[in-house]
Amino acid sequence: QGVDVEQLRPLIVSQEGDWYSSTDIEASVNALRQALGDMQYAFVDIKPRIDRNRDDQTIGVTYEIAEGPRVFVERIDIEGNTRTLDEVIRREFRLVEGDPFNSTLLRTSESRIRNLGYFSNVQTQTLPGSAPDQTIIRTTVTEQSTGELTLGAGFSSTDGPLGNVSLRERNFLGRGQDIRFSTSISGVSSEFDISFTEPYFLGREIAAGFDLFHTTRDNQSSSSYSETNTGFALRLGYPLSETVRQTLRYRLALRSVDDVPDDASIYIQEQEGDVITSAIASTISWDERDSEINPTDGFVLSMTNEVAGLGGDVHYLKTVVNADWYYPITDSWIVNVGAQAGYIWGIGEDVRISDRFFVGGQNMRGFATGGIGPRDLDTGDALGGNVYAIGTPDDFGIKGRAFTEFGTLFDADVTGDNVIDEPALRLSAGVGISWDSPFGPVKLDFAFPILKEDYDETEEFRFSFGTSF
Repeated sequence: QGVDVEQLRPLIVSQEGDWYSSTDIEASVNALRQALGDMQYAFVDIKPRIDRNRDDQTIGVTYEIAEGPRVFVERIDIEGNTRTLDEVIRREFRLVEGDPFNSTLLRTSESRIRNLGYFSNVQTQTLPGSAPDQTIIRTTVTEQSTGELTLGAGFSSTDGPLGNVSLRERNFLGRGQDIRFSTSISGVSSEFDISFTEPYFLGREIAAGFDLFHTTRDNQSSSSYSETNTGFALRLGYPLSETVRQTLRYRLALRSVDDVPDDASIYIQEQEGDVITSAIASTISWDERDSEINPTDGFVLSMTNEVAGLGGDVHYLKTVVNADWYYPITDSWIVNVGAQAGYIWGIGEDVRISDRFFVGGQNMRGFATGGIGPRDLDTGDALGGNVYAIGTPDDFGIKGRAFTEFGTLFDADVTGDNVIDEPALRLSAGVGISWDSPFGPVKLDFAFPILKEDYDETEEFRFSFGTSF
């Protein structure tokens, strides 16, 4: 009653002429139940009636739907949370008491609660309410530890020996707040970071937080300078829809280019010293992946625009676009196609080397860190570029992967007879393996440049291993 049968017919998986499949029958029942749940029918009984015709060797299927009244949410009960406040769970619901029942919104609510990462198990049930047109939603959760103390050690062919210490609480005082302190040190870099995030600022679905950071990096092997970056950032993120989100960020940092030797490129020597960067950025992300942690299907797109010059010493506009697409071939093998591109241009000034893009190493296997792009031929120093693009078709599985990568980097705001700056395409291909050894994860990549320039610096073999405890 009140349901157009023809509206439900396209939901039937099996069609006339298909081989009989009990799996298709079950899928059709689930699709019908979901559609009727979205129409506010919380309690429906769907029985497929099978009519066999032995003479024609055919089977007819009739889906009998015993419908009940349209249903409203009378009450939402939450059980099992001994530490997490009810409010933290309840605010993830896309249904509230008094709303018309909707099965899709109920599943979305359950998924959002599970994605909090506070619970090892989340189950929702619909129970009859005090009247035929009322339902009670019961959500049962099983809490798990949300505090993390991580001590790590390892070795990378790029960064040398690695060590890190991280202390994090993802559900501080049961309020859903995230507080973290981390430090990592390697042979060429160090990083200290303190961050805090309130996911529902002022009672609204706005994630507000701050970061304090201090990083150093030794770029002597690629560009004959070292870099220090100290400052803080303020963040504000909010959803535009279930899958689209915007994040605003303000960053104030003191950046230093130092330890520049006398035989370094003159274009690097000119930039030695300290500058203050004051920048505001906006990131729009569209995430349709099945999981944020271990995606196997779907895609994610993001675009970040940053403007520096709200005070400070540097002035530029920067845009970076990222895209990743995942498609499962088997349970163990996933196709991942990724791409990223960026452009930075100075406002009334040249872009400083510490703000330019560098390509090679981790973001393009087969080439050394900073291995492609503009270069001072007299000193061999990489100068970075203002424009870059990288593409990565990648098949990866539990134990092995095959990949190709292509990209370009150019436009260094530097001219001279000793500087080469060309938008040439580079291409590499390779294979890699990952092994969860008793000593921690081991990653090996063998990559071979296929398209390269004579002045590029290559790196055919990369490896890293480490452990956390």
